[in-house]
Amino acid sequence: MAVLPSSRIAEGARIAGRKLVDMPWGLLVLLTATAGFGCMMLYSAAGGDFTVWARPQMARFAAGVLLFLAIAMVNIRTIHQYAYVVYALVLALLLAMFVVNFGEQRVERWIQIALPGMRFQLQPSELMKFAVVLALARYFHGLALNVARRWTSLPVPLILIALPAVLVMRQPDLGTGLLIAAGGLCLLFLAGVRKRWFVAGFAALLASAPVVWFALMLPYQRDRVLTFLEPERDPLGAGYHIQQSKIALGSGGVWGKGYLEGTQSQLNFLPEKHTDFIFTMLAEEWGLVGALALIGLNCLIVLYGIGIAMRSGSQFGRLLALGIVTAFFLYVFSNIAMATGLIPVVGVPLPFISYGGTALITVMMAFGMLASVHIHRDTEVPRHSGGLI
Repeated sequence: MAVLPSSRIAEGARIAGRKLVDMPWGLLVLLTATAGFGCMMLYSAAGGDFTVWARPQMARFAAGVLLFLAIAMVNIRTIHQYAYVVYALVLALLLAMFVVNFGEQRVERWIQIALPGMRFQLQPSELMKFAVVLALARYFHGLALNVARRWTSLPVPLILIALPAVLVMRQPDLGTGLLIAAGGLCLLFLAGVRKRWFVAGFAALLASAPVVWFALMLPYQRDRVLTFLEPERDPLGAGYHIQQSKIALGSGGVWGKGYLEGTQSQLNFLPEKHTDFIFTMLAEEWGLVGALALIGLNCLIVLYGIGIAMRSGSQFGRLLALGIVTAFFLYVFSNIAMATGLIPVVGVPLPFISYGGTALITVMMAFGMLASVHIHRDTEVPRHSGGLI
């Protein structure tokens, strides 16, 4: 077995040491504080039982921290090099789920993985939220700004967005599919695509709304939209979730009812209190002050990410960082807007707060790439003409 010279080992150790020193520890502190808040709420959601949701979530976050640190140490050139590979692998997982469930009305969203002494579920659609960002960042890094602004640059990125978005919507998982599409379109805007194409796309979307409503949307999805427009139309059926959520939000007041003292959540009137509607439970127990504190933490995370993007010396790093921050913001906004009745119920978890393995690990991996952008902000990433080279 070949033995590395001591000089190379020492040089590798010095490089790793410099990267650790330059690690965005402030970002990791913010993520840890948010995750700690989430574990407190999961403990409350379980009625004061630490083992049900809080302990597994803490274990997952610890694994996520290790992935964060490992990915942060990876050179941004390597991330750029394998961007399309990551996208292709995640897309293959989505396609494989359709092959396995061929002929079924619904496609399973999770892949069951069994390893020696360990079983867990993997949700490829969660991975795709950031895989799309990664692929688009590489594509537009290979284009000059004047080329990116032309309509001829649009077909490839639109295909990169549409393929996974349509597959996820067909599972059916409308909320996640829309988030994938929204995150991808935001990155197109950040990359310099002309506003006129967004206006044209929005007009085409409005024109196709009747087709989407009658031919593509499933009955339960139409019910969600109608319930959003008129929550009182079915208070014990489709409107039950949002009605209970609003009751809990309002009853929390300014200071809340107290930790572990929320009546709507502790008496199980509030559905999905450990996942989709955990923000409602937080607002009931901690009130407006607690809700604003959580929103403030997420705003600090977003601002930190924007700062990293602005300091990046490469177009790839800037687009990747901004894309990750935008996808994270859409995650947070969608969950809170859903819980407060601003948008229809779409079943989107709240990052670091809601219970869930794939979502938590995926977000930590994405922030690991964000940390890599910061550490390698002065690293030159080679450009390739044509985008897909």
